[in-house]
Amino acid sequence: MTSTYRVCCFLRRFRAASNEPSEELADVFESYADGGVGGVMGEEALRRFLREVQGVAGDDELEATAKEVMAFAAEQRLLKKGAGGLTVEGFHRWLCSDANAALDPTRRVYQDMGLPLSHYFIYTGHNSYLTGNQLSSGCSEVPIVKALQDGVRVIELDLWPNAAKDAVEVLHGRTLTSPVDLMRCLEAIKEHAFVASPYPVILTLEDHLTPDLQSQVAKMIKETFGDMLYTCETENISEFPSPDELKNKIIVSTKPPKEYLQTKNDDDEAAGVWGDEITDDKAGNLTGGDKHTAEEAAVDEEQEVESDKKTQQGVDNEYRRLIAIPLTRRKHDMDQDLKVDPDKVSRLSLGEKGYEKAIVTHGADIIRFTQRNLLRIFPRSTRITSSNYNPLMGWRYGVQMVAANMQGHGRKLWLTQGMFRANGGCGYVKKPDILMNSDPDKLFDPTAKLPVKTRLKVTVYMGDGWRFDFRKTHFDKCSPPDFYTRVGIAGVEADTRMEQTKVKMDTWIPAWDHEFEFPLSVPELALLRVEVHESDNHQKDDFGGQTCLPVWELRRGIRSVRLCNHKGEPLRSVKLLMRFDFT
Repeated sequence: MTSTYRVCCFLRRFRAASNEPSEELADVFESYADGGVGGVMGEEALRRFLREVQGVAGDDELEATAKEVMAFAAEQRLLKKGAGGLTVEGFHRWLCSDANAALDPTRRVYQDMGLPLSHYFIYTGHNSYLTGNQLSSGCSEVPIVKALQDGVRVIELDLWPNAAKDAVEVLHGRTLTSPVDLMRCLEAIKEHAFVASPYPVILTLEDHLTPDLQSQVAKMIKETFGDMLYTCETENISEFPSPDELKNKIIVSTKPPKEYLQTKNDDDEAAGVWGDEITDDKAGNLTGGDKHTAEEAAVDEEQEVESDKKTQQGVDNEYRRLIAIPLTRRKHDMDQDLKVDPDKVSRLSLGEKGYEKAIVTHGADIIRFTQRNLLRIFPRSTRITSSNYNPLMGWRYGVQMVAANMQGHGRKLWLTQGMFRANGGCGYVKKPDILMNSDPDKLFDPTAKLPVKTRLKVTVYMGDGWRFDFRKTHFDKCSPPDFYTRVGIAGVEADTRMEQTKVKMDTWIPAWDHEFEFPLSVPELALLRVEVHESDNHQKDDFGGQTCLPVWELRRGIRSVRLCNHKGEPLRSVKLLMRFDFT
């Protein structure tokens, strides 16, 4: 029996299950199966495949994985009767299963969580209470709950007096957004803070309150969170505690009361639009109010002078004692702002626009500063549609809190979601060692041309699932879709690029069999981007799914890659079969 004939038999046999598979996958099965494509893959052949292709190392792990595969095939009735081996259909179904996912399906927290907070990238939200755009959407506890369920660890609340000045509301100040009661937000945080992760939730407060309302807030926070609330015995600490030490704790971070109203109009809170998104984001160039805009100073200068006087007359000590991570007042001298105090750690906040300027003139200082201190950057105010900037511009320099508008969707947010799929999705990802090296001669420079550390080979075999998750006329009213896949790397500038397969015409189950190779100089900061689109000659290509995965956690071999929708939510059925090899 010729090899060509065996492949044809395989194709005919498999069409009943998945229409048309990848020929290269057929070749892989044939090379390990007894009797070729029409035969079976016995346990010994399976172990050889797991070792040589999937990179399973160690006898115990190899034996356990082989048993899991056989058990899966037996449960699905995909073992050939009498032969006791894995059929081609069983082989393919196991490859497509979640057990064979590109990232470890057990989602273990494996990194050292005993280091100070400054050693980690932290999943950070911006204006966490907004349901939509930054100018006129509603405020609610619902997006806070959603963020916490997704693993976000930094929640931001803007606190303002109500119309009667006798209670506190959460809203985006000086906009048309409708308020939500503070207590509803606090109760939602208490209930959902540790559903997705046991590691600490940091509550950043933008406080626009008088001392008596600050007193109300202090009482509400203490009564709501109780023992969950973390407080410091001393106002200044020389080192942050670790995520392990802060498990199941809620931490308040804001400016000390006497400083906040003096500085809330500083232009370090000014933020600009970065890049095009997949969705229609043209409205992002509109202008509108924001708590961070410099225009506030002119609008309310007299009121704030009066408020500042009130604040100086009496600051609620209970409120001050809630602040475990103080936000330091900017001096508007970047040399001073980024000066490292060996005896005290703190948090600094920079707007997107200010940060973009800072990395040009003070890139090395930012890396040194973030080795001990926390730095938060946030989107500029012109992002009315809740779009986002490229988070890698922060991570490349060690910024822990790269705040994202979780209400918006697009490629920039997909990168953030991809980063925090790492380390079991716990919301804390240990920074690479290269960012923590304080030796002046070895300080990391993300703009430098660095030698290639490794090469990632990515093969896109095939995809399936659109026929189950989408209507038959979703992509094309008259014929099956014409899919193509975009694959690339987001990381340091030298590693960043995007490639594309050919378009596969008129098929719901495209088979591309396309290999790409990506040289990586800093694989520790590299994210694999995957997008599928449907080609359309007459209008914008249709979106067919996406995902973003941390390169350093990719499992070697042929793996199942589940795609997500625009919002980053997993699609029910759509998956790609891809292969990853490091050389």
